[in-house]
Amino acid sequence: MILRFLDVWLMRKLLALVIVICITASAFAQQTRQAEKNRSKHKNSPIEHPLHGKISVIEPDENSIDPSAIDIIRDAYGVPHIFAKTDAEVAYGLAWAHSEDDFQTIQKSFLASKSMLGLQTGRDGATIDYIVSLLRIRELVDSMYDGSISDYYKAVLEGYCEGFNAYARTHPKEVLEKRAFPITPKDVIGYSVLQLAIGCGVDEALKKIYGGKADLAFDVDRIEEQSPNAFDTPQGSNAFAFNSKKTSDGKVYLAINTHHPLEGQVAWYEVHLSSEQGWNIVGALFPGSPVIFTGVNEHLAWTHTVNHPDKLDIYQLEMNPDNRLQYKVDGEWLTLKEDIVKLKVKVPGFNLHMKKKAYWSIYGPTVITERGVFSIRTAGLMDIRGLEQWFWMNKATGFKSFMKALKMEALPGYNVVYGDRYDTIYYLSNGRLPIRETGYNWKSTLPGNTSKTLWTKIYPIESLPQVLNPPSGYVYNANHSPFNATAAADNIRATDYDSLMGYETHDNNRSIRVMELMAAMERVSYSDFKKIKYDLQLPDSLAFPVDINQLFKLDEREYPQIADMITTLKAWDRKGTVDSKGAAAFAVFFYQVADRYKQNPTFRHMTEGDCAETLLYVKNYFMRNFGKTNVTLGEYQRLERDEISIPLPGLPDVLAAMYATPSDNGRVKGAVGECYIGLIQFSKNGPEIETVNCFGASNRRGSRHYADQMELFQQQKTKKMSLNRDEVIREAKTIYHPQVMQRLSQSARATRRR
Repeated sequence: MILRFLDVWLMRKLLALVIVICITASAFAQQTRQAEKNRSKHKNSPIEHPLHGKISVIEPDENSIDPSAIDIIRDAYGVPHIFAKTDAEVAYGLAWAHSEDDFQTIQKSFLASKSMLGLQTGRDGATIDYIVSLLRIRELVDSMYDGSISDYYKAVLEGYCEGFNAYARTHPKEVLEKRAFPITPKDVIGYSVLQLAIGCGVDEALKKIYGGKADLAFDVDRIEEQSPNAFDTPQGSNAFAFNSKKTSDGKVYLAINTHHPLEGQVAWYEVHLSSEQGWNIVGALFPGSPVIFTGVNEHLAWTHTVNHPDKLDIYQLEMNPDNRLQYKVDGEWLTLKEDIVKLKVKVPGFNLHMKKKAYWSIYGPTVITERGVFSIRTAGLMDIRGLEQWFWMNKATGFKSFMKALKMEALPGYNVVYGDRYDTIYYLSNGRLPIRETGYNWKSTLPGNTSKTLWTKIYPIESLPQVLNPPSGYVYNANHSPFNATAAADNIRATDYDSLMGYETHDNNRSIRVMELMAAMERVSYSDFKKIKYDLQLPDSLAFPVDINQLFKLDEREYPQIADMITTLKAWDRKGTVDSKGAAAFAVFFYQVADRYKQNPTFRHMTEGDCAETLLYVKNYFMRNFGKTNVTLGEYQRLERDEISIPLPGLPDVLAAMYATPSDNGRVKGAVGECYIGLIQFSKNGPEIETVNCFGASNRRGSRHYADQMELFQQQKTKKMSLNRDEVIREAKTIYHPQVMQRLSQSARATRRR
């Protein structure tokens, strides 16, 4: 595994202590002020943007952002609504408000981009630090930043960094690593590149290489790579869009329903951003992001699901037996580039300093192992404009401008499902996919001794699978085949696309369930729309990676020891409701099968005997932990935050999905699945918005908004959101400026206008 090399270092370096020079708070503040003084001077003149024509640029200098001109308005659930004149000022307010709610997590994001995470989280953090250096993320950002990022968006990034650094200056006791400050736009961009590279499968490729599981390119008996599935990658997502051809009231509906970790670095944060420069959007983002990733503005809404085309290739290099750094390409010997990575690792009592080598070939990041030398290549490490593309998606005013943003082709993956007030719906299986040579097995390790496998171009967006305004009136995705994105008669065909793109062609339980539901609905009301989104039922024939359908064919008379469990499952309606005994038994059964599959991925079918044996395990598990066998799902599965614990609906791979991890007393707690939800309906007057998050707006213990949405979430209810400033102010609970924390009176709140 990747972590193994750090254990070796710790053994070698335990006595090699280096005195860490402490940086005082005053020096930290001086450093931050100096960085702000180095910013470009104030400008307010139009420039010609390649995608969006003439736009007004306001580049902040040390005096350009006045915190007193930024309004942070907190609603009844503590969600921040940021209002300011310019986009840069809104970004400043976002950084400040998000820091109030989750400063610790955001800092860890930027510690990762600065290769300083090991100072906080020890060995695991140092592993991330090494990967950032191995991937040469900082070099990529440094080389592309000036020429690739528009001046307009640079101003937004600078505003965000100013807000974040200002919060750090005024809250020094909350700072994790003073040496990490000031945060710069390149740090923000670097972290986004790391996230997108992980989304391309870089982390999984490195685990495979370090774990000795990568195929050998020069071994004729190599094993085919297995595709992702519900056991290996439980993070799924759903996205639905309906237009007037399918809705009963003629409106457009869109569901934001990503399935993500409920907590941590990629847990959703909800915010409303509004400037006088046309940025007005409600949606969600990750810690460390200056832009919304999925949301709704006055004109349109979109969301993402994870897709799995072939975004990354692994190569085995042909090495020179007389020179360990030379590799052959097209008959010539080339030399690996070698770098020394300096790492700092937090261990009990001190920080350990160590060095590790990193290598680079013409294919990309390179790892030397006992089995061979391997390189990885992905277009996700060839562009840094992902955040800026999302920014222009935020500000799009219709399908035409939204497509202009998509045609930046900076996002290396993710399905896009879109809907707008103009009755347009759209599905795209997006990706920066290589144009590859035929004649090679691109699903396996490639020979790294020929330039024929060194792809340099990607498919334009027009060549990717997509569906625009199908006659059926709906599009959807549930992490399944892009060639099943709407009604059967309107689907695109896989044969019309290059097979070397490597698109998935499978269905899963969620996509099958959507087809079942849609077949029964000639028209969809808004109530139907919600029922689809919150559906908790598994389909009649299960489509997990391991065939477990024999479970429901067991005969009580043949297995008297588990007759009661068999009866419970046969009577089960296959819904993951909290009061269901069948759902609890199935959940324990599922996790036991998943553990077995992870240990042996060739395990694909359960016999009747396998099912009976596993069901006996379920019965013994219930007796051991609950003292009974008729346990409900709500007793077994909980939504937990500190001392709060409530019953939690949902099962793996139902539409309202939930995956759980062990908690205590035999119970499990929700970990990945339903989290941030947005339900949007468009009429000619604009959007009506309902949202909910699994815990609350704040990640700070002690905040009244730390867990105040839990019951709404558990009960499949939502709260109303608005893009209208007057309405937001009317419903506000607190109005303040960054660094000025007073609460305005009710009368001031009612009359306040810019």
